[in-house]
Amino acid sequence: MQGFIQDTAHLLSFDFVIASLIACALLGFLSGVLAPLVVIRQMAFAVHATSELALMGAAIALVTSVNLSLGAVAGSVSAAIVFVLLGLRGGNDSAVGTVMSFGMGVSVLCIYLYPGNSTVALALLTGQVAGVSNMNLLVLAVSTVVIIGAVAVLWRPLLFASVDPSMAAATGVRVRLFAVAFGVLLGVASAQAVQVVGALLVMALLITPGASAVAVTDNPVAAVAWSVVFAQAAAVGGLILSLAPGIPISVTVAFVSFAIYVVCRFVERGRVSKLKKLDATP
Repeated sequence: MQGFIQDTAHLLSFDFVIASLIACALLGFLSGVLAPLVVIRQMAFAVHATSELALMGAAIALVTSVNLSLGAVAGSVSAAIVFVLLGLRGGNDSAVGTVMSFGMGVSVLCIYLYPGNSTVALALLTGQVAGVSNMNLLVLAVSTVVIIGAVAVLWRPLLFASVDPSMAAATGVRVRLFAVAFGVLLGVASAQAVQVVGALLVMALLITPGASAVAVTDNPVAAVAWSVVFAQAAAVGGLILSLAPGIPISVTVAFVSFAIYVVCRFVERGRVSKLKKLDATP
């Protein structure tokens, strides 16, 4: 244990690790704000599919020597908008699954055809936050500010359209417009998450913190706050835990995120039991 702490402290003295910590902290804010809305809108499957299409865009960019960030954003934003619009009609899980499998096939083909270092291609699947560049960090920072600002501005109608789209439409809220706007925000967030934790475990940051948060509170604003805390714990804590053993960050992020979720489910069970006892009290 002492060796683990010493190795971790030593690695935290390097500039590239500090940059990675900043990237994880930004991603924690980014994913934490969106995760509760993803859960409320029941878009967990679509988020997974969006990450696969972000992988497809990044893989195509890798083969064609285009910037990976631009490729990932293009693929994920396009996919998120399509999935959100499909979700408005309902019963389209099969369509989402079909598009997702196609995207994964294209990704595997591009990674296979890539003539360069296979480590770069593998990082698209498992993440490689230690390799984040200054440009990636800048893009992530700008994306975080824009997404948090957009959610703050659109919060009330976006939440209304997420909780009860039929009633929101009946009261004049442009549900389709807000759905597309949320799809764009989700696509950008997925693209940024893919570059940090990899396409395989984007759900650990864009779904699990939100699911944990809604388990411990019924207040939407409090859920966002808790989600940010949980996402920060998973992203930053996952990076720190991955340093000494040298394992992919996606592994530790997934473990920390799942541990938080399990604890929150126990908290939820306690809350439900307490409410039942209060209701049964004469």
